[in-house]
Amino acid sequence: MSVPLPQKLLSRADADGDSVALRHKTLGIWREYTWNDYADTARLVGLGLRSLGVGQGDKVAVHAENRPEWVFADLGAQGVGAITVGIYPTSPAAEVCYLLAHSEAKVVVAEDEEQLDKTLEVWDQLEDLAYVVVIDPRGVRVLDNPRILTFAELLELGRAGPASDFDESVAALSDTDVAIIVYTSGTTGPPKGAMIDHANMHAAFTDYDAEFSLGPGDEVLSYLPLCHIAERLITVVNGISAGYTANFGEGGAAFANDLREVQPTFFLGVPRVWEKMLASVQVRMNDASWLKRRNYQYWTAKGRQFAKARMSGRLRWSDRAISALGSFLLFRALKERLGMSRCRKALSGAAPIAPQVLDWFWSIGVPVREGYGQTENCAQGTINPVGDVRIGTVGVAVGGAEVRIAEDGEILTRGRGTFAGYYKNPQATAETIDEDGWLHTGDVGFIDEDGYLTITDRKKDVIITAGGKNISPSEIENRLKVSPFVREAVVIGDRRKYLTALVGIEYDTVGDWATRNGVTYTTYRDLSNKPEVRSLIDGVLREANREFAQVETIKRFEFMTVELDHEDGQLTATQKVKRAAITEQFEDLIEQMYR
Repeated sequence: MSVPLPQKLLSRADADGDSVALRHKTLGIWREYTWNDYADTARLVGLGLRSLGVGQGDKVAVHAENRPEWVFADLGAQGVGAITVGIYPTSPAAEVCYLLAHSEAKVVVAEDEEQLDKTLEVWDQLEDLAYVVVIDPRGVRVLDNPRILTFAELLELGRAGPASDFDESVAALSDTDVAIIVYTSGTTGPPKGAMIDHANMHAAFTDYDAEFSLGPGDEVLSYLPLCHIAERLITVVNGISAGYTANFGEGGAAFANDLREVQPTFFLGVPRVWEKMLASVQVRMNDASWLKRRNYQYWTAKGRQFAKARMSGRLRWSDRAISALGSFLLFRALKERLGMSRCRKALSGAAPIAPQVLDWFWSIGVPVREGYGQTENCAQGTINPVGDVRIGTVGVAVGGAEVRIAEDGEILTRGRGTFAGYYKNPQATAETIDEDGWLHTGDVGFIDEDGYLTITDRKKDVIITAGGKNISPSEIENRLKVSPFVREAVVIGDRRKYLTALVGIEYDTVGDWATRNGVTYTTYRDLSNKPEVRSLIDGVLREANREFAQVETIKRFEFMTVELDHEDGQLTATQKVKRAAITEQFEDLIEQMYR
């Protein structure tokens, strides 16, 4: 039987109460929270919420950046039988309104004045919302409103109730109770609320534990939004279940520094993060001395020779000796600079990644394995197994899952991680989970004779050219984004005679290139419009085109002269491109490429 997460937290506090569970960096200082602190604060939050009228099945929304109060609110709400709903910090007021209204949230825990203002702007449209709790009240001028209280005041309310009430509520939880609602990214329509129960989360931990075997002494950096199922599993579910330490850095522009300070032993990165790391090294090497460049080129070439052996677990003793020398002369310092010096296990997921990026990390000794899953199966699909990593695939089915390919090429999964359905949307649930329990993922791909899954693309994104050729745009886009100069690429060509692309430059790296080459500029738009930059990106496309069949090559491109943003509706909260929004916004540019 699965154990509900709040019960695991109380058990963890009983067993390892004085060990460090969380760290949080604010104003340059790291503060530690023990497992006792974690459990005690979650208990106070739960009792405080109960005093506000929150009970079994009620929804409590959390609208904040990653920080300890996020997880205290999460576990406190779950402990009294409520359901936690995460809201992305970047969500604009209109999206906040939709999520709070659709989820029927009774309480929202807002981080600060900025997030509070979004709720205040739409509160008159939210008939179910009774209270707002503000974590950081600095600058907030409406605290005299009896329906708005601070996080500290919520804890005080909790202190008025007996601790045993919370513990009894936790003991009464069932593994089939819905614990959290995770809203999908909404690339094609309004976000749908995926209901995840305690059994789903326990299954996810069981599968992760079998693959990674993390425990006390391991460290992770919590930086992806906790609304995202992957970070929720890594920071909260697996953190509590395995007993390792989750670190909350200052985030944002300080992410790279947070990573260097923490040096996690396990790291989950989305493709954008791995690509950015690689680009940062490439830029530094462009500015390095001749000797440093030659040292880098020599040892990364050597590393690539050993990478295949590392993936298969067959590195010879002579190779290990040479690798040790390479570590002394390059890799150790390079990994420390990236924040990967202690990283024994790493995972890439949430979106496809170019094989070239993974090859590079394996060449420097960072063992990044690619996996596959989605919110609806609690991120439990496939993973590349230790000792037989095959780059270009997302591996084989995890222990608690089955994977097969439907007749139309769609990837189907089935297992203990399959969600409980979409909140208030039985039709969408029935369309997603068939009568035999198979989850229709919306992705297309194929499985080879050894059971390794390769993802082709999202089913709805596959391009069918005017000549009838099926093309996966993501494969081409990911290849273009291997370049340190390309941040975004959107391939166009459905029902067209040839393929084109909208390209967004990587401002930092192209700016560095421009400075070194005497190209002056003022803004992102100005830099994008420089003829020298067009020639630079034209070279990137020509190089990429050599790797594809003629029908898959990009014939023309234009620049998106604005940086894509979630608040402007061009990206989802997880930084995925909304293709429909992009094609509508840049319709004139697209048509220009076909004249």
